[in-house]
Amino acid sequence: MAIRVTLDQWLVFQAIVDMGGFAQAAQAMHRSQSSISYAVRKLQESLGLELFKIQGRRAELTEAGRVMLERSRRLTEQANELESIAAQLSQGWEPNIRLAVENVLPTEIILQTLKRFEPVSRGTRIHLREEVLSGVNQALEDGAVDLAISPIVPAGYLYDNLMDVEFLAVAHCDHGLHQDNGHPYGVERLRHAVHIVIRDSGVRPRDAGWIQNEQKWTVSSFAAAIDLVANGLGFAWLPRQQIQGLLDQGVLKPLLMEQGGSYRVPVNLVYGNKQETGPATRQFIQLLKDAIRDFA
Repeated sequence: MAIRVTLDQWLVFQAIVDMGGFAQAAQAMHRSQSSISYAVRKLQESLGLELFKIQGRRAELTEAGRVMLERSRRLTEQANELESIAAQLSQGWEPNIRLAVENVLPTEIILQTLKRFEPVSRGTRIHLREEVLSGVNQALEDGAVDLAISPIVPAGYLYDNLMDVEFLAVAHCDHGLHQDNGHPYGVERLRHAVHIVIRDSGVRPRDAGWIQNEQKWTVSSFAAAIDLVANGLGFAWLPRQQIQGLLDQGVLKPLLMEQGGSYRVPVNLVYGNKQETGPATRQFIQLLKDAIRDFA
């Protein structure tokens, strides 16, 4: 469908309304009054609508004019946004940021980062993928992401350490693993209980953290693992930040183990190619670090 109306005609139309008349619009736009009148006449002819009615020496909007005014403002705002985005892109502002996040990072941190980035994004799109274990590094090595958040750093990649996450071995407060009269026990005590394990999302998965139990239930996220453990269906090593509320409520209890009941893993920001990191990505990284600092 051919577009018969120009942006200039819409801007003239809006100026007449905003300035209070044809003469005032001509003065504000540094144009002759005849050119303003001609633009409005062509606009009305193209639309097949009367946008103004003359009351004495004033031009007032018709009902159709009020409707078109509101819609035309959206159109010119979008045109301005397009030009602004083009200007940013010409200055090196990236149109996309591709990010892979390991499941271990608390979701609240990513949510806060995205909320803070949106108002300053200047049109940059975020492509977020959640991965587990080797899935993050695989995305990096395949060139599918610009940034990755992962405990594991592939050889040859530059990275920043963001935080450490503590993992606790836990089970529901009524689970049989807690019925040992307060005496610490070893890993062997766990081998007959159901171990909830997070599935590796890579194409070459590995069973990190599995202690070769007779019964292993595999889920795709920590959220699913927390639900199973909180319902008494097994035990797991889970990130303290994600289960602190359940610990405080007494729903989950740490397992009383001789050793291995807790451990810490680093969470790193890994660069696909740090030399090619642009201003939008740098802004996103700073907001991510701010969100982590506020979360701690």
